[in-house]
Amino acid sequence: MICAALLAGGIGTRLKQGKPKQFVNINNKPILVHSVETFLNVEEFDKIIVSSPKEYIDKTNELIEKYFPQNDKIIVIEGGATRNGTILNSIHYMKNQNCDENSILVTHDASRIFVSEILIKNSIKYAIEVGAASAVIPATDVIFESKEEEKLTDIPLRKYLYHAQTPQSFNIDNFLEIYDDLSEEEIDKLDEAMMIFYLRGYVVKLFSGDPVNFKITHPFDITLAEAIFKN
Repeated sequence: MICAALLAGGIGTRLKQGKPKQFVNINNKPILVHSVETFLNVEEFDKIIVSSPKEYIDKTNELIEKYFPQNDKIIVIEGGATRNGTILNSIHYMKNQNCDENSILVTHDASRIFVSEILIKNSIKYAIEVGAASAVIPATDVIFESKEEEKLTDIPLRKYLYHAQTPQSFNIDNFLEIYDDLSEEEIDKLDEAMMIFYLRGYVVKLFSGDPVNFKITHPFDITLAEAIFKN
């Protein structure tokens, strides 16, 4: 079984639109709709799992029904308190469908609306081959590290640094096996799925992402996205 988890469980505070960003229109369509459309074009998926804050589940279902009427490939679930909590909810949905041990989950930030079908397909391919994979782009700026407030403590070599993107994909049984073995301290440090595999020495395949596959987070990103659609 191969499923997508479109992560739309946040409330979009930084975007300053007065509503969760998945409902914000860009090029006359909600952000969430753009991402769902692309994922529906990838025939490998059995299900597309859309996460939503509990209080917006009904509105999310209404949105899906409006743009994708009677499409039984799309399912809306409640998001978790954290990113990995939302991913776990998606995995539990798959497990309830009696998926087998080779099942793959492709996680993606719903607000990365310019993801391409080839990026998604590559993510599936490498997760099947290796077990875990993430799209990345090379860091173009020098990165300063500060472990003390407003004080430079290290400058990592840029040639070794990458910006993580999504899609990120993995074998769900491997994810659960590792997660169940983590201490509470390790779980508290988690901020994304690939960290789980890294903590236990699993290979994570890094493959080429796309600079256009940016995450809509701040008001300027809306302006940039609208400009891309106009070109």
